[in-house]
Amino acid sequence: MKTYRIRKPKIVVVGGGTGLPVILKSLRNQGAEITAVVTVADDGGSSGEIRKSMNLTPPGDLRNVLVALSDMPQLYEDIFQYRFNEQDQYFANHAIGNLIIAAVSEMRGSTYEAIQLLSKMMHVDGHIYPSSERPLTLHAVFKDGTVAVGESTIAVDRKTIDHVFVTNTNDDEQPKAARKVVTAIEEADMIVLGPGSLFTSILPNLVIGEIGEAILRRSGEVVYICNIMTQKGETEHFTDADHIRVLHEHLGEKFVDTVLVNTEPVPDGYMDFDVYDEYLVQVVHDFQGLREEGCRVISTDFLELRSGGVFHDGEKVVEELFRIVFGAKY
Repeated sequence: MKTYRIRKPKIVVVGGGTGLPVILKSLRNQGAEITAVVTVADDGGSSGEIRKSMNLTPPGDLRNVLVALSDMPQLYEDIFQYRFNEQDQYFANHAIGNLIIAAVSEMRGSTYEAIQLLSKMMHVDGHIYPSSERPLTLHAVFKDGTVAVGESTIAVDRKTIDHVFVTNTNDDEQPKAARKVVTAIEEADMIVLGPGSLFTSILPNLVIGEIGEAILRRSGEVVYICNIMTQKGETEHFTDADHIRVLHEHLGEKFVDTVLVNTEPVPDGYMDFDVYDEYLVQVVHDFQGLREEGCRVISTDFLELRSGGVFHDGEKVVEELFRIVFGAKY
């Protein structure tokens, strides 16, 4: 059931991947004025094939956010999210929604414009902006000095990442934030980072110069939703404090105000690692390290177990977010 409020808090959620839609769905039901800023550095799977063949920003993460913020009937959602079978020669593994976004992008000459049009068609409650209006390439510089180019290659060799940065895929210009993204961040009561892959879903947005600078000069509270599990080739052996340190190192300042940390253990033998093969073990807690990074820590049970996987419970997370935003601003 949707909650209606006299004054809707302005909440900007930054990220990508599968974690972002979980939070957005719960926020939509709580009467927030939502803006989703979504990564455009994905180069794998259906999104990767489309961006290569049509020179578009990758549609996959944008598709999932459209669905999360839409009130369309379940049947329409199922059609939009349907993925063709591997046996289908040309359409294999493509989601119908990705093809629709690609088609409207071609019609309008812009993925940004396509998302705004589809948002109206799908009765989206909120704003959805790609972090950049051009496709970006993610680069990872490892501790040994080597570099991986492309999001899909970063975790392959399981090296320790020193830092990441993005470039425009098709030219040498500096990556720029999409229209309205900077204004949304500046006017937000709260900026939420995650949940999602630290190096491949969250940081590709923050290392766009205009976005990182806007977050550093923001007036709203910055909240980081820490991942529950470490990820192969990205955050192996990371504590929760290590996640925050990496964020602060990338922007050169301690900017995260509050971190949400799950303390509920995942039952032994629960995870289906054949399906969720990118995950390793639960993130270890380092509360002293978090305090040294200048963060307020909210630690409780945010865990949801579903289909052999480990997820954040969107309702519990959003309940805490609203406690923070109303405590800070109202």
